[in-house]
Amino acid sequence: MPFVKTDIEDLLIFEPQVWEDERGYFYESFNENAFKAAGIYSQFVQDNQAKSNYGVLRGLHYQTGAYAQAKLVRAISGKVLDVVVDLRLDSKTYGRSFSIILSAENKKQLFVPRGFAHGYAVLSESAEFFYKCDNFYNKEAEGGLIYNDAQLGIDWQLASEDIILSEKDKVQPAFGDHKPAF
Repeated sequence: MPFVKTDIEDLLIFEPQVWEDERGYFYESFNENAFKAAGIYSQFVQDNQAKSNYGVLRGLHYQTGAYAQAKLVRAISGKVLDVVVDLRLDSKTYGRSFSIILSAENKKQLFVPRGFAHGYAVLSESAEFFYKCDNFYNKEAEGGLIYNDAQLGIDWQLASEDIILSEKDKVQPAFGDHKPAF
């Protein structure tokens, strides 16, 4: 199972081998031994799935303290722009963002270590987004960053009038105002 390193330490793109024929396709979306061979020792304990329409932007979210989460994320239908921000204070890439298109077609996945804010925007008519977490969700441990922070300069590949946000995501702090959590 091939893993591609990004320019941010520990952030890996997983490109599974896909077998296709006239019947359809097959691939392993997760194999613990292959992930361990790539240095990923996260034991996933919770799976989450969301369906969203075009323009929905979810994020940028993270869990703090004992509830911090590593995630393995993918689009199982449609297409999303997946975005992470490195919040690890001791990282050479602290404050840097990374984005990737994840789609049902390309079958790519992103392994997001603990210490990152994460979000995604739906670029297709709709998309189903699936992610494995190595820790359980805890509401009291929620953190977030505002999606349109000028310092981060993230291009969400959507016109501003097309972006659909939750009330929570409209009031997240800017990167420069958030309390460092990692």
